Amino acid sequence: MINQVTTGIDEVLLNFSPTSLQVLNAVLAVVMFSIAIDLKPADFRRLVQAPKPLLTGLFSQFIVLPALTFCLVLLTAPRPSIALGLILVAACPGGNISNFITHRAGGNAALSVSLTAFATVAAIVLTPLNIAFWGNLYGPTRDILRATSIDPVSVAITVGLMLVLPLCLGVLLNLRRPDITSRLRTPLQYLSMGIFVAFVVLALAANWALFLQFAGAVAALVLAHNALALAAGYATASIAGLSGFDRRAVMIETGIQNSGLGLILIFGFFSGLGGMAVVAAFWGVWHAVTGLALAGVLSRHKLPH
Repeated sequence: MINQVTTGIDEVLLNFSPTSLQVLNAVLAVVMFSIAIDLKPADFRRLVQAPKPLLTGLFSQFIVLPALTFCLVLLTAPRPSIALGLILVAACPGGNISNFITHRAGGNAALSVSLTAFATVAAIVLTPLNIAFWGNLYGPTRDILRATSIDPVSVAITVGLMLVLPLCLGVLLNLRRPDITSRLRTPLQYLSMGIFVAFVVLALAANWALFLQFAGAVAALVLAHNALALAAGYATASIAGLSGFDRRAVMIETGIQNSGLGLILIFGFFSGLGGMAVVAAFWGVWHAVTGLALAGVLSRHKLPH
């Protein structure tokens, strides 16, 4: 039965209307805006003057995690659509709830917000590049990429419009009208958490039976992948000699992926391919669970700033 389920997952296309996709695009833009209003140009200048934590976090997200994900795929040899789903999630920037979780965990929230911002900008180039590079290295996923004829430029444009535009608008508003952003900041943080949950529910609502049918086929892999991401972030930050305060931020940024962006790319460029969509949706639920649980544990052990 398991073999039949995992084989069928490569052929299943989940249903997702163009209108729903547009709604999700708008939702993700709002979430990105809520992150951006915490930033000022001075934050970027400080990180340029002391770039080591930022560069370590970006290296962990865009180099270490995709490489380890490829090793996981080689080791476990999952169905092609599941493998490509793992690769795609690993290629996405940090997730929208990582800043909230880092703050709760007693990590460097300012570094977390800046990492999300820089990773979002870098994702315009690095997300499609990582999908194409690692996906083409593995034969079964290479076949999917060839069949879909994914255009990295189109992916870059999609990422740019959804993430970078609201990021720039949020920073600009914070610079020009800090009185408005100070009132919006806390409500938007909680709203973004709610939006994130609604985001995943919306993606699954029309496909609940299929999700239940195939979730078991990806559960163990997603759990292992998320644990690998968190461990990779912590190890990379430790090897780089970062403080414990900064290590927590890098670990959480690496372990909380923007699976919402992943879902949009899957429905926009891969026609909602079953294995990919179920992986991204399961990630969207699971990384919130592990992130909040980890924050609860770490918050009991305060670190010097």
